[in-house]
Amino acid sequence: MPRADAPATETHDSGKGRERMSQQEQEMAAVVATRTETASKLAREQEYDIELEHVTKRFGDFEAVKDMQLMIRKGEFFSLLGPSGCGKTTTLRMVAGFEQPTEGEIYLSNTPVAGVPPYRRNVNTVFQNYALFPHLSVWENVAFGLKRKRVEKNEIVTRVGEALEMVEMGPMKERKPSQLSGGQQQRVALARALVNRPTVLLLDEPLGALDAKLRKAMQLELKKLQSDVGITFIYVTHDQEEALTMSDRLAVMSQGLVEQVGKPADIYENPESAFVANFIGVSNIYLSDVVSRTGDIAECKTDKGLGVKVLVRGQDVKAGDKVGIVVRPEKLSILPVAQAADLADRQNVYDATVKAVVYIGSVTQFIVEIEGKHLAQVLYQNLFHTEREEWHQDQKVKVAFWDDSCSLITDVERGMAEKDLMGEVVKRM
Repeated sequence: MPRADAPATETHDSGKGRERMSQQEQEMAAVVATRTETASKLAREQEYDIELEHVTKRFGDFEAVKDMQLMIRKGEFFSLLGPSGCGKTTTLRMVAGFEQPTEGEIYLSNTPVAGVPPYRRNVNTVFQNYALFPHLSVWENVAFGLKRKRVEKNEIVTRVGEALEMVEMGPMKERKPSQLSGGQQQRVALARALVNRPTVLLLDEPLGALDAKLRKAMQLELKKLQSDVGITFIYVTHDQEEALTMSDRLAVMSQGLVEQVGKPADIYENPESAFVANFIGVSNIYLSDVVSRTGDIAECKTDKGLGVKVLVRGQDVKAGDKVGIVVRPEKLSILPVAQAADLADRQNVYDATVKAVVYIGSVTQFIVEIEGKHLAQVLYQNLFHTEREEWHQDQKVKVAFWDDSCSLITDVERGMAEKDLMGEVVKRM
């Protein structure tokens, strides 16, 4: 009898063992999951200074910012670019704490800042008008914030001196703002913001009041300064060239929406929407149908019947799809008909007629009519002085471009030009 009972007892004990093992495995899995989550959180803390999660801002019935999701890395020069009213300044004000999101959450160094007032956020803002105190000297303007925080006098002297040296304004520390140029005032405003050692510096079109030449010089100075101090900059501008010049990455905004985020070259070369293609630089955009696709090459036909071969870069396009073909003016080659053989290596070669010629020094700008179907802008670099071609209106030419010199956009519903501006110009000629 005992022998007969033994297997039953053994089976019963084995079941308990499996049960204990299952429980141990579950506990171990929970520990691993917790550690993974903690590691992921630490990685995010180390990588990002600012996160906006599903942020919406309404003023009454008007949505200024719509469901924004954005992550800005530590030490990054990040620009918010868009036309007036797109929501870029409202976004900056929410990060600064001057406005509160209607929905969503903003994180500063992985800490939610809903309801935290501006003076308790480790951010500083530089405004377009600089907001310097006219009755205080340069040194006193820069020291003002530190005095308000009751920083020790010796440390104030050290930090103000470092900040003024950083922006090369030390020799002018006794001057009043009225004795400074626009560029010098901008440097003082930067020093006043940087002296507080913020995690993030917010800049709301700080170069807008400067003349064109000084503006370009200050763009390079500002980028160098950001690289030297290593602080995250969030820069608001409507100037495309400014954003492309200074940014590590940028977000293009329109009507409260983020249209595209990426590095300047990626956004310029591969716009994802008609709005981005039109807003960043100058583009020739043609509404088209995909006729066929072989590998990475799409054979397209424009709405006026022009055949175009385009290299597809990762988009899921197929025959029958509506797309926009984007060709930048500098990607088009133009030559007199007699030199057409020089364009034989291009996949897209067309007969064209010159409708307008504008000499702009380094380049010549053309408006051409391609095979009687489409107008296009072309930029021709003036490499030679004495050998420059004498172009003229109504001249017959060849224009061409490679299949990888253009790009496709699949979002063709928004941002297409409402008026044919080139057509309007040609009609008046």
